[in-house]
Amino acid sequence: MRDAALALRHLHKNYGALAVTDDVTLSVPSGELHAIIGPNGAGKTTLIHQISGLIPSDSGHVLLGGQDVTALSLPQRVHHGLVRSFQITSILPGFSVLENVALAVQARLGTSFRFFGRASAEETLNAPARAALAEVGLLHRADVRAGLLSHGEKRQLELAIALAAEPKVLLLDEPLAGTGPEESAVLIALLQRLKGRMTIILIEHDMEAVFALADRVSVLVYGRIIATGSPAEVRENIDVRVAYLGEEVA
Repeated sequence: MRDAALALRHLHKNYGALAVTDDVTLSVPSGELHAIIGPNGAGKTTLIHQISGLIPSDSGHVLLGGQDVTALSLPQRVHHGLVRSFQITSILPGFSVLENVALAVQARLGTSFRFFGRASAEETLNAPARAALAEVGLLHRADVRAGLLSHGEKRQLELAIALAAEPKVLLLDEPLAGTGPEESAVLIALLQRLKGRMTIILIEHDMEAVFALADRVSVLVYGRIIATGSPAEVRENIDVRVAYLGEEVA
């Protein structure tokens, strides 16, 4: 785990007598796109909360590039390069698309928040914000109010905001949720382009997307990882087929 971009060591989280995260240990190499899948109630959301620092673990450790960040808060983990998108990010609907991303750049640089509405007026914020929007294919919508975007475009904007934080490890919690086929195709193509540039942890219910994108897949059932391997290995794992995938991979 010394060389892992992200390492989880014996993570536990209980709510009363219910073990929601049960001794999760996982090592994700730098540049890997690693998917975590599992049925509803498997504990995926709780695990992503623990990784991002939104909730504390009862025991165990989270390491980022070999550094133990277990005791750090969510903002502190962001500062160390662990960034979570979609579930945590809040779009400001009354601000322009560019201003939303410029504020993320402003937060990363630690500059003043004395007047949010002027964030995009500063070139030091404006230039990297435009670069992030170009990366996700939204530069042509820079001056549009964020609240007017389609659902798929809002997903793209959330990803641009995350990229503006310059993540080393990017946590994506169901980025395709609620998107139509065309919107999903755009997001999948974007994630394909980002592969290898940073480490990506993907939680997603769309199995077609998971198996198309992931370098490796871990299967979480009742808070425990029951299998980790390549998409092909996971597809053929009997325990996985019985516990989760079933007819989806028949």
